[in-house]
Amino acid sequence: MAYEPDSEHRRPEHADDTTVEAVGKLTEALELLERARGHLYTFHQLTGRADFALDAVTELLDKAGQRELAERIRRDLVGRDVIKDRWTFQIVEDYDAGYYATFRALESEVRDRLMDGRRHVAEAELKQRRTSP
Repeated sequence: MAYEPDSEHRRPEHADDTTVEAVGKLTEALELLERARGHLYTFHQLTGRADFALDAVTELLDKAGQRELAERIRRDLVGRDVIKDRWTFQIVEDYDAGYYATFRALESEVRDRLMDGRRHVAEAELKQRRTSP
């Protein structure tokens, strides 16, 4: 039995092939953005873990009699801004409030105006063309 998109994924009557393709490409771009955002959160978490790992390093350096190096790490590295005046949580917040929020809002506006808010119309049509019998 051939796949037919349900009403939530069916092309609106007013949408031509080029429009469906354009909105589909915008959806792909949003999906890439979501992956990038995930990597940003990974950067945030790994940087924080690396900073906390320095506690063990400085403790061991102290124990090994390398107090000067331990103090230098504490003074110059522990809790350091990763970018001027910014810890990673602030970078994540700025990204979310700025680029990410704007991208999502525009993707939603385009989809609302051109696809009547329907999601993954291009993908549903691809599934319709490529589903094995």
